[in-house]
Amino acid sequence: MKNILIVLVVIAISLSLKSCSEDFLSKEPPGSTSETVFYDEKGIDALLTGVYAIVPGSSLWEISWGGSIQNWTFGSAASDDAYKGSEESDQEPVNDIERWRTGSTNPYVSDKWKLTLGMGVFRANQALKVVKVAEDQGNITADKANEYRGELRFLRALFYFEARLVFGDYVPILTEDTEDPTLVSNENPDGAVLDHIIADLTFAIDNLPDAQSMPGKATSYAAMALAARAYMQDLRYAEAKPLLNDIISSGKYSLMDRFIQNFEIETNNNKESIFEVQANVNDINESLNAEMGIGLNWPHGGDIGMCCGFHQPSQNLVNAYKVDENGWPLFDTFNDSDLANDVGIASDGTFVVDDHLVDPRLDFTVSRRGIPYKDWGVNRGQSWVRSQGDGGPYLPASKPFLKEQERYSLSTTTGWQTGINANNYRYIRYSHVLLWRAEIAAFENDLPLALELVNDIRERAAADMVMGKVLVTELPGDFYPWGEEGDIDWDQPAANYKVEPYESFANANEAMRAVQWEQRLEFATEGMRFFDLRRWDNLPNQIGGKSMAEVLNGFATADLRTRPSFLAGVSFTNNKKYFPLPQSQLDLQPNVLKQRPEY
Repeated sequence: MKNILIVLVVIAISLSLKSCSEDFLSKEPPGSTSETVFYDEKGIDALLTGVYAIVPGSSLWEISWGGSIQNWTFGSAASDDAYKGSEESDQEPVNDIERWRTGSTNPYVSDKWKLTLGMGVFRANQALKVVKVAEDQGNITADKANEYRGELRFLRALFYFEARLVFGDYVPILTEDTEDPTLVSNENPDGAVLDHIIADLTFAIDNLPDAQSMPGKATSYAAMALAARAYMQDLRYAEAKPLLNDIISSGKYSLMDRFIQNFEIETNNNKESIFEVQANVNDINESLNAEMGIGLNWPHGGDIGMCCGFHQPSQNLVNAYKVDENGWPLFDTFNDSDLANDVGIASDGTFVVDDHLVDPRLDFTVSRRGIPYKDWGVNRGQSWVRSQGDGGPYLPASKPFLKEQERYSLSTTTGWQTGINANNYRYIRYSHVLLWRAEIAAFENDLPLALELVNDIRERAAADMVMGKVLVTELPGDFYPWGEEGDIDWDQPAANYKVEPYESFANANEAMRAVQWEQRLEFATEGMRFFDLRRWDNLPNQIGGKSMAEVLNGFATADLRTRPSFLAGVSFTNNKKYFPLPQSQLDLQPNVLKQRPEY
């Protein structure tokens, strides 16, 4: 997939058959290439590549942080997993997302609409039209045409799924046969959008191969997994279950040996990955074939010095990794007190890393003071964080970042977002499948299966930990990167780690609570948390006996200990479970598109 992305500059122009701007439904751009150029396999391959190019949530025309496939704003910063980060005055629209005050003029909702519907769905539909003409003209076989349709309909379903996560069912259903998209309402019958997504994915399952020679291309199993996730979002467990069973029983996927291997460039496209968004750098200016949507989310200050310090993990998330003497989560008391942080303590001041038992996934997910950070050096705390008062004491989410030894060879050498790198985003991996299947087992009171699947994940978590116990408590500038000889004991773990499998579940509620907790720890800061809380809110016992509102408001109150003013006075209410449609789009289609009723 990476190698073919270098042709995107040419393809992007040709794919603008109408437009990819905000008013994509009505404006013809200059310089469009006639679609007749593409009525053969070579041309359709080029068009297909252009559709894949939209998946990360950026484009050759612009950088779009709100459209990011990783949903760091809508799925992570809007939840209890993370803060916006950086400074309050920077990217102020994300403040409103974090505080559950998002309005229809927020540019991030506009970005998400534009990238998913205005560019992604539009491109997929245009390419599907070309496939039909090419087949009718005899330039491609029926089998080849259906394989192209399988990929394009998978991608269209993916774009609709992403749009539905943010806007719910208030999106227009557009196909390649839609004569005039400007006249299509977004007021749909109940279930119509999900049905549309599933219809596309069912076709993809039936017409795609189970493996592709080129990494990043959709397969029948990727379509199964996305369909399962779409059903899971609506708690339609009966429909998701056979899909997940088929993936598991296929034997095609297995867990990587170590948790961190799902977040390293050297293990891109590994045996755990079911659908992986490819990232390529330094092939075109600004490395726009990488994940530009998270281009702000890199360490900003201190010794690394990139840009811009956004998407900082929350204290609540850090506390969630605390465990008891059995190596099990502190479900009810995890947030009663904070795992020690260095808020207000200068890097050359004294700070002792908390010796509380923690799950080892913590320090692969969050970079905290006094712990080695990949191969960059020991995190020196305050000097490495852009603004502790605004974004808290932790570095931007660690999973997408690269190693120091990979800088410039596997990170961008152009532009100002210099943390952009070739680390792929594992959109769906086997651990998702196992934990979704465990969730269904818990709901069905199949306690042995829920226990087995959750413990598979926990046993993998126990297989690795950050090594290197820092023996000094002051970290001035000249300490970087590893201090003097004897400052670090590399034979000891960096913190007091422990995670153990569960012995049993007493009942379905206990099993479901464990599954929900495991999904948070395993997928933290990957843009899923807000959407998971929303769907679990509809379960009989909700989220460990608490509603989504109770979980998020409890987070906001407790995290005032770390951020004494930023979350003060904010409150989550159920009418904020979805985000508003962009006003700019409503203005383009008056009396056609309707705003969500709660806005």
